[in-house]
Amino acid sequence: MKRILSYSEILVIVIIAMVPVFASFPYRINIFLSWEGAYRMYTGQVPYKDFGMPVGYMYWVIPAMFFKIFGPQLITLIKAQAFINLLSGLAFRSIFKSLGVQPGVRFSAVLVFCLSYTFFNYWPWYNHTVIVYELIGLAFLMKYIFSPASKWKYASLVASGFFIFCSFFTKQDGGGLALLICLALLGYLALTEKKWLPLVIFAGTVFITGLAFILPVTGTFGYWFNHGQPPHSSRMSISDILRDFLAGSQWLKFYLFLIVLLLMVAIKNWKEFWLNKQQMIFTLLTLGILAQAAIFQVTSYVPVDNNIFFHSFAFVFIISLLSLLLPIKFDSWKPVIICAAGVLLWWSHVYWRYIDRFVLKGSGESYTTMTHEGHTYANVVNRNTYMIGLDTTDIPLDQWRTPKLKSFEKVLLPNPTVDGIERLMNMDLVKNGKNLKVLNMSELTPLAAEIPYELERGPEYPLWFHKGVGMFDKETNMFINRIQNKHYDLVLFEYIPYLNNFYPFKIREALQANYKKVDVFVAPRKPSSDAWVEVYVKP
Repeated sequence: MKRILSYSEILVIVIIAMVPVFASFPYRINIFLSWEGAYRMYTGQVPYKDFGMPVGYMYWVIPAMFFKIFGPQLITLIKAQAFINLLSGLAFRSIFKSLGVQPGVRFSAVLVFCLSYTFFNYWPWYNHTVIVYELIGLAFLMKYIFSPASKWKYASLVASGFFIFCSFFTKQDGGGLALLICLALLGYLALTEKKWLPLVIFAGTVFITGLAFILPVTGTFGYWFNHGQPPHSSRMSISDILRDFLAGSQWLKFYLFLIVLLLMVAIKNWKEFWLNKQQMIFTLLTLGILAQAAIFQVTSYVPVDNNIFFHSFAFVFIISLLSLLLPIKFDSWKPVIICAAGVLLWWSHVYWRYIDRFVLKGSGESYTTMTHEGHTYANVVNRNTYMIGLDTTDIPLDQWRTPKLKSFEKVLLPNPTVDGIERLMNMDLVKNGKNLKVLNMSELTPLAAEIPYELERGPEYPLWFHKGVGMFDKETNMFINRIQNKHYDLVLFEYIPYLNNFYPFKIREALQANYKKVDVFVAPRKPSSDAWVEVYVKP
């Protein structure tokens, strides 16, 4: 049974990680950043020297490696994420294998992890990659803590320090919290076992890894690495963290309540519990993950489910405690199957939409539609039709298609967006121009490989243009000056009126005053496409 469950865990991890590789996908909001950072590193550009950014560069390392292998297409990002998901699932499994969690409980936990955290993360994003590096670091740390003594034991500790810095050098908030969790676990061991060397080795590894990653780019590193300039502001707010936790966070508070309740029953003697290394490490890890999730949801608020990794950790801890307190043993098939079925029912919303769309397609109700003041509505009022959609700019997915460009292979964009790209590619300036100077402030960054044009570089040049996040007043003024001096032959500017300076409005004003707008088409955004890509040329 143990061997079958072990193979089943790996099978679940591999299947859920690899399925997206064989599908086509609609263009995802913000994926332009993943592509451009990986593309710049793929072409040999050096972070902080050839382009600046307010985070570490480890997020782009794996996508850039996959660009080298498969080419700089958007679909390559899906392949890179499949690899990242594979690593995350195996790391999660390894953590609880080292902790000695029963195979039946561990299988159900892997199922929760894959459904809740892997299944819908098929595009790479730094708020996900930072947690994956953390999981790998925790896996090595658990292996060090619970493996028998050997000459290779400290190699796991060094590997843990390396990957925890990789996490920190992907995103500071998640990686910093991961570092604190590891320090807390090693601090507990130092207190109980009176051995401080492991803590020193781990901290030293993190520090040395940091030097190795930072010294080669030290010239502009301090400016860009979440330092910025006025009006840069911190995302860390105690009041926001308390507000989000107390006004929301139902699952976090529910798990915390259950854990405290179960620990009150399970702990018979506090001293014995404190000295039980397996139980204490398990408890500290789980509580640390819950604390991290409570903070992470505030400091990394896009998308809203960034912190959803906590479900699987809370689940495995609670079920493990229940198996000790109740006459439920996960060493037979019946409880394992029931638990797995319960997990599938619990997370059915993740996969049901695909069953509904592809297996039960066409089984829904059909209505006669009517029109009133330009809005279409059904002649029947029920739970599916009582709201009338007023967003006339939204484009249904059945009206999306793939551009005939290599970089967009197997990626769907709205038909008007594709039409606009085709008009752009057929412009005389684009077809006949050589060494074009292009400013692409849009989500269509793969056009750099299609037009093509050389990406501007320099330590002052931001990787992305979100004001207050990727660029500040200094960089905004730099682009305004270049526009006023007619530096660019072609400018693409994405106007998103409902986002606050996602692309700085002042730059658009400068374009309208100094350049000629020759085309405009729908931006590749969903659910709302109330955004446009504007094409400007020199007057």
